[in-house]
Amino acid sequence: MTPDEMHALVERLYPLCRSITGDGVRRTLDIVGEHLPSLRAHEVPTGTDVLDWTVPREWNIRDAYIKDVATGERVVDFQALNLHVVGYSTPVHETMTMDDLAPHLHTLPDQPSLVPYRTSYYAETWGFCLSEETRASLGDGPFEVFIDSTLEDGHLTYGEAVIPGSSDREVLVSCHVCHPSLANDNLAGIAVAVALAQRLHEPRHTFRFIFAPGTIGAITWLARNRERVDAIAHGLTLACAGDEGQIHYKRSRRGDASIDRAFTHVLRGRPHTVLDFSPYGYDERQYCSPGFDLPVGSLTRTPYARYPEYHTSGDDPSFVSPTAMSDTLETLWQAVQVLERDRTYLNLSPLGEPQLGRRGLYGALGGRSDTEQAQMAMLWVLNQSDGLHSLLDIADRSDLPFATVADAADALRDAGLLKELEP
Repeated sequence: MTPDEMHALVERLYPLCRSITGDGVRRTLDIVGEHLPSLRAHEVPTGTDVLDWTVPREWNIRDAYIKDVATGERVVDFQALNLHVVGYSTPVHETMTMDDLAPHLHTLPDQPSLVPYRTSYYAETWGFCLSEETRASLGDGPFEVFIDSTLEDGHLTYGEAVIPGSSDREVLVSCHVCHPSLANDNLAGIAVAVALAQRLHEPRHTFRFIFAPGTIGAITWLARNRERVDAIAHGLTLACAGDEGQIHYKRSRRGDASIDRAFTHVLRGRPHTVLDFSPYGYDERQYCSPGFDLPVGSLTRTPYARYPEYHTSGDDPSFVSPTAMSDTLETLWQAVQVLERDRTYLNLSPLGEPQLGRRGLYGALGGRSDTEQAQMAMLWVLNQSDGLHSLLDIADRSDLPFATVADAADALRDAGLLKELEP
C-alpha cells in the first residue's frame, strides 16, 4: 500500500459514523477486510460479561438535525458531519425553544470554528455538537429537534487478522475503531496497520492485528482470549499516525520489554520522544493492566490531546498526510525488523579472534559503502555472542545500526562461527 493509497483509505473511512458498537464499525471492518482478506469479524452479544465490564447495548443512527422552524433550514445536520450528534444519543423528536435546547448543545468557545466530538456511552441522554460560531448565530427558536437512533440489545463487533509466522510467538498490533469522522485519531492508525499487514510475508513471528472499539473492545478481546495472551511476545497500540508532529513512543508497563528497546534503538538520531508508561491513553492500558502485564507499547506521532485539532472537526483528511503516514509505517517497519531478526548466538570459536580472512568474510564485505562499520559489527558480534547477549544488546552497546549487526551475524553463522540459541 503506497502513501497515497493509505490516505485514500482514510478518506474512504472518514464519512462513516463509528461508535463502540453498531453498523459503522461493521462497515469499517468490511472495508478493512477488502485489503486484508484474513480479517474476521467477531460479534459479542449485549449483556456478555467481559472481565469487570458488560457489553453494552448496540447504538445505530440514521439521521439527526436541528431545524429552524421559521425558515425550514437545518442549522445543524448529521448528514453534513456525523460529529454533530453526541455519540450514543437516544432518540428525540420535539419542538423546543433555545432555553430548552441549550443544555443539550456542546461547543468549543476557545476554538469557535470547530465542532467538538462528544460521547455519552453509559448514560442515556442526547445532545448535539456544533461550532461556537453556529451557536452564536441561532436565535430563540422554536427549533425542531430530531435524532433518529436506536439503542437496543445487539452486539459489540471487533475485527482480527492473523498473519501466520514460523513461530507461534506473537506480535500484537491494536487499533481502535470507535471514533466517527476523526482522521488522525484512529483512521490513520488503521491505514498504517493495514499497510504493515500487507508488507509481511512469511514472518518469523505470528502477527495478530486487532481492530476494536476503544476500552470495551480491548477488554472484550482480552476476556475472550485469556488462554492466548501468553503467546504475545511483543505488541503495541497504533493511533494518531498521520499528523506532521514527530514520532512519540510510549513504553510498556514493563519499561524494558524488547519492543520498548526496539523502538528506542530505531529512533536514535532523529527527532522523537520516548515516554514512560502511564495508565492513561489508548488501549495499551488494558493490555498492560497488572493481571496481564503484556509487553505492549504505544506508537503515535503527536499524542492524544496534544494537538489543537484533537477530537474536533479539524481532524479531517486534510490534517493527515501521506508523507507522515509513510514515515510512521517505515518507523514501525524498522522496529518490526528488529523484533524479527533479533537472536542470541553462541560463538563457536571463542578462544581468541577467529581468522575471518580465510573464511572469506572480509572479502564478502568488499564494495560496501559501510565496509569498516560492517567489519566492526563482526568483531562485536563475535565478542559478545556468549549466549547471554542478543543482537539488540550488541547493537545498543556498539552503537551500530541493528541491521548492520544482524547482517554480520548472518555472515558469521553461515561461516560456521555462530550457533543460534533457542529464545
